[in-house]
Formats: sequence, C-alpha cells, structure tokens
Amino acid sequence: MKFAIGLILTAGCIFGGYVLSHGILLALWQPFELMIIGGGALGAFIIANPKTVIVDVIKGVMGLFKPSPYNKAIYMDLLTLMFRLFSKARKEGLMALEADIDEPAESEIFQAFPKIVKNHHASEFISDYLRLMVGGNMNAFELENLMDVELDTHHHESHESSAALQTMADALPGFGIVAAVMGVVITMGYISEPPEVLGGHIAAALVGTFLGILLSYGFAGPMAKAIEYKAVDESKFLECAKVCIMATLNGYTPQVAVEFGRKAIYGYLRPNFFELEEHIKASK
Repeated sequence: MKFAIGLILTAGCIFGGYVLSHGILLALWQPFELMIIGGGALGAFIIANPKTVIVDVIKGVMGLFKPSPYNKAIYMDLLTLMFRLFSKARKEGLMALEADIDEPAESEIFQAFPKIVKNHHASEFISDYLRLMVGGNMNAFELENLMDVELDTHHHESHESSAALQTMADALPGFGIVAAVMGVVITMGYISEPPEVLGGHIAAALVGTFLGILLSYGFAGPMAKAIEYKAVDESKFLECAKVCIMATLNGYTPQVAVEFGRKAIYGYLRPNFFELEEHIKASK
C-alpha cells in the first residue's frame, strides 16, 4: 500500500502540476523516446547482471507492493520460539531438540509459529546452528565467527538486487540524454521547416531528458532503496536469532537469552519486557 501510494503521489504531482501549468499532456507521450531510454537501460541491465540477480530484482520490485513481514508480531514470535526451544533443551538436554531442528515443519514447537516456518532463511538459520550446538564440537567463539560469516554472505547477497537496480537508476539520465541527442539529430533534418514543426521535434527531444531523469529519481532509485531496506530488515531478524543462540551457548537461562535478543531489535519494533512475557505465557 505504501509503495502504491508513493507511485501515485509521485506521478500525480509531477504530471498534475504540468497539466495545471497549462501543459499539454499528450506532448509528453513520446513512445520512441521511451523505447530508446527503457530499452537501452533494460538491455544494459541484462548485460551487467547474472540471471539470479535479474530474477531477484523482479521479485524485489513485486514484493514492494506487500508490507514488510518483519513487524513487532513476528519478532515476538521469534523470541517466543527461541524461549520454547531453549527451555526444552534446558529441561531435557540438547539432544531433545534433534527432532525439532531436523524437521522444523513437523515440529510441534515450530508449528506454533507458521510465519517463521515459512521464512526459509530464518528457520534454516535457527535449525543449522542449534544442530551445531547439539553436535557439541564447536565452542562459542567458533560458532559466533561462523554466524558472522554467514550473515555477511547473506547481507552481500541480499543487497545485490538493490545495487543492480540502483546502477540502472544511475544510468537512466544518461540514456535520456542519448534520446535527446538523437532527437536533436532528427530535428536538424527539419531545419528548413516552419517554427511550429521545429518546435514539435525539439519538444520531443527534450522529453527524452525529462523521462530519463524522472524514471531515475522518481521511480527506479526509490525502488532500489526500498528493496535495500527490506534486505536490512531480514538481516536484522537473523541477527536477533543469532544473539539469542549465542546467549544460550554462553550459559544464560532462556529468559535472559531472549532478553538479549529483544535488545537487538530496532526500537520502533521492539516489544517491551511485559509484552514479550505475556506473549510467551500465552503460547504455552
């Protein structure tokens, strides 16, 4: 909804202001300029990026129409899930978690939190590191280093799509200039024509510059930033799980471990102590 509102507001104010200033909206409709700018930028984008990044950009743009799943409710689910797993391990031993982490979708504990089970990265991250804890062959320092390596890799990978889209956004004004120059070249062929004919061709050429700048700063650039913010949200979610696991590995009780995780959440999403306590009690 927020993304759609932004698109409508951007386009509405720019084109609405133009019309209210007595501009002729049809004069901005230059399909060949759009083909030059859009086609050139898209072709360069395809040349520059591997197939996986192209697919991720498409998915990322489509995902902007949906709200971020990383809200206060899912963070409370995460902390409650960690509390229940750690409590079970504390009462029955780490080996008791083996069935839960091998098949999270079949686990009674995980099933209570379907949003986390559906989040492939989060459920796999939690299961993998709890499995390493169950194995008992790694100390806290080694495990934390391994987590940091994985989080850095995930961070880099998740930012590739936003960086690719931002590169295309940066190139769009240049393609707009290309379209404008080509329009001027065409206009020179009409140099002997009356002013009204020359004026039409010059206007068409200038529209190329306008469209390149508008598509870059009004749409592609903001979309790249929005995709980047979604990637940051996912990284922070995994970091919260990491803090909880490390606190448990260092010997803290489940209550204290999830409190460590709670402190790792951004302030505007962080539940207070009593909200989390009530949520944990309600899930039992």
